[in-house]
Amino acid sequence: MENIQDYIESGILEQYALGELSPAEQAAVEAEAARHPEVREELAQVQQAFGFYAEAHSITPPAGLRERVLGHVMAQIAAPSVTPNASLRADVDAAAQAPRATAVPAQPTAGEATVRPFTPAAEAPAASRSLWAMAASVALLLSLGVNALLYSRWKDASSELVAMQSEQARFATTTQVVQRQLGELRQENQVLRNDEFKAVALAGTKTAPTAHARVLFNAATHKVYVDVRSLPALPAGKQYQLWALDKGKPVDAGVLTASTASGQGLQPMKDIASAQTFAMTVEPEGGSVNPTLSTMTVVGNI
Repeated sequence: MENIQDYIESGILEQYALGELSPAEQAAVEAEAARHPEVREELAQVQQAFGFYAEAHSITPPAGLRERVLGHVMAQIAAPSVTPNASLRADVDAAAQAPRATAVPAQPTAGEATVRPFTPAAEAPAASRSLWAMAASVALLLSLGVNALLYSRWKDASSELVAMQSEQARFATTTQVVQRQLGELRQENQVLRNDEFKAVALAGTKTAPTAHARVLFNAATHKVYVDVRSLPALPAGKQYQLWALDKGKPVDAGVLTASTASGQGLQPMKDIASAQTFAMTVEPEGGSVNPTLSTMTVVGNI
């Protein structure tokens, strides 16, 4: 079964409890109840609810009805002018044909015995079942309507909750991005306002004459930052790498991210203990052990 809740709300369990299903349909309901605990529990609750309703609306025979009927029958049997069997048969037929709601008949004359009409015993349960089925059907319709309304409201509330959660997630993501950017700006401001950092201008080479960048180097703390002003776009699989030349020996200072290469803010690089020159080359993604001198893009001396 694809959806147990839809099966429970279809009304078939109430029809089963009312005895309105065919034998095949009853067997199908019993099979579903055996397979699914949810169906079995709901069916038990429906049967219990209908039992409570039937008990609360059952019809109780008037007090003394049995004694009155037996007394009239015995009087008919004892009457000498009427054949007992014929009189008893007539009284039974009259009682069976009498309407359900009858007024109390006039008192019999002396020597005459009559039987007061009453509702046959077989008719009372049928009427009770009819009223019970009618009330149960009304209750079923009301229950289905309420369930449909609650289900619709639940779906609306669920959709609103998902939308709120999505909006909250977007807000949290935006807040994290703003906080990260704010932290980067604060760090850049501290670097730019710190007199211990020396700015080293990197000018373009013959390979890229319009390229321009700068390096901020703190000889005391060995911290290095790179600030790109203009660099040529790279082909796929390539990355800019910064080098520090210390007494002519190149030292890897790290690779530039795509955002830094496009000029978006300062990027901290690897610490450099000592350097006289900084240069930038084009290397495979991840960097190289040694610089590819033929791809040197910018260079500058301290």
